Amino acid sequence: MANLELALRAQQDKIVSLWVDRTLDSYISSGFFKTSPDRFANPVGANIREGLGRLYALLLEDAAPDELLAPLDQVIRIRAVQEFSPSQAVAPILEIKWVVRQVLAGERADKDIETELDEFDLKVERMALLAFDMYTECREQLYRNRINELKSGRHILTDSGCISSLLRQQAPAS
Repeated sequence: MANLELALRAQQDKIVSLWVDRTLDSYISSGFFKTSPDRFANPVGANIREGLGRLYALLLEDAAPDELLAPLDQVIRIRAVQEFSPSQAVAPILEIKWVVRQVLAGERADKDIETELDEFDLKVERMALLAFDMYTECREQLYRNRINELKSGRHILTDSGCISSLLRQQAPAS
């Protein structure tokens, strides 16, 4: 994977930037997530940016699957608690294949790179399977938490409206 690896390292910033942009485009507030650099005001954008950057670096290092878990968790856990279907939640992981092909379009005439892309695709697909497992675990945890809320009666606190809002609704119109 020598020729492809050199090309991927040379274009790393461009590839990661495009990958992050395409991932953040899947959110309704994508403009804010893309432009706000404040980690506290924009934790979604910051975690996506950091997680995908680390995943890309690990792909280049040919990292073991367990090394991918922390940055995958950083990306997938956010998507698991939002209104994404399982395929939408995991899609950004597979999107790196398209991004790499777009950025390396001029260099793909090299037959070695074309063959090496198959190996790269296999690594990405294995990473996507890990992401799907992680998404499933996160969703199961959410459902277990919800069931525990219902059993304990805490749902009354979490599902009811804000006290001031309820008082305004009950107040007579003046």
